[in-house]
Amino acid sequence: MTSSDAGTPALRVTISDVAAAAGVSRATATRALKGEGRFAPDTQQRIIEAAERLGYVRNTMAAELAAGRTGTVGLMLRDASNPAYGLLFSRLQDEAHRRGLDLVTVTIGADEQGIKQVNALHRLLGMRVAGLIVATGGIMAAQLEPFADQVPIVRAGRVEPSGRIHSAHYDDPAHGRLLASHVLSLGHRNVVVLTGDPEASYPEHLRGMAMRETLINGGASVTMISAGARPDEGVSEALSAVRPGGTAIMCASDYRQLAVMRAAKAGGLDVPGDVSVTGCDGILPGADLLGLTTVRIPVEEVAAAAVETMQKLLTSDSADIVRRPFTGTLVPGTTAAAV
Repeated sequence: MTSSDAGTPALRVTISDVAAAAGVSRATATRALKGEGRFAPDTQQRIIEAAERLGYVRNTMAAELAAGRTGTVGLMLRDASNPAYGLLFSRLQDEAHRRGLDLVTVTIGADEQGIKQVNALHRLLGMRVAGLIVATGGIMAAQLEPFADQVPIVRAGRVEPSGRIHSAHYDDPAHGRLLASHVLSLGHRNVVVLTGDPEASYPEHLRGMAMRETLINGGASVTMISAGARPDEGVSEALSAVRPGGTAIMCASDYRQLAVMRAAKAGGLDVPGDVSVTGCDGILPGADLLGLTTVRIPVEEVAAAAVETMQKLLTSDSADIVRRPFTGTLVPGTTAAAV
């Protein structure tokens, strides 16, 4: 049995320790704890009791690597403090567990040009993961493609233009069109669109461009503001642009929507009396109490499809690229009203 002196950390209990304590061979102990082979009931019970008594924890990754395979998938996630990414992480974990896959997760916060995210992908591959699920919009297709030579990759959340990477993603242009159509139906014809630039947030960029196109096709005049990643960026410009006669500010995320609402209140503007404001995501805690006009993105469907796709890629030889878009639902809210 492995032991330690006072003040000295205990060595990790191995399968050999368990086998010795149970009076069986290492191979027998291994098979019994994996539920493989046939043993006398008292033998298997003796091995299980020895493992529990010693505090043995099976090293699943090592066992699978020794067999030349792994059911472990790497997950790279954007900052999980964002409710949309936090919910996506939770649902990905639940679905992976349901399908018998293990996830090894790295979380990345602010990361200009995706350098930290590329390094994180190298670390995941160093763990010999069988595949990668990438749940962040901050890393470009060109940065992901080199990793596709080694393992299958599924992008979760963001559409993927590369012909070598699979995706289960939100239909961001459809979300932009849903919101713009709602704003048009309320009679707004002078609208400011505040979105993230492509490098800051490609999904926001797609939503914003779809908003602009739909508004123009509906006869509206549009002022387009493309800002950086921080929610407060572009807010003062949006409020300045709306004052000459604009009636609505459409934001490509709920965080930007809240930033605009705070600034509007500080500037003496009533929402929606003086200016209507919309967002997109619908995941923020309390969004219903705030009455945010938004689109609730289909996190649950995207997570289930991403894990299902990865499982199929790991168990088949299909070379077909998978593209699975999912559209959310409009939440009319009370922050946008008729002109």
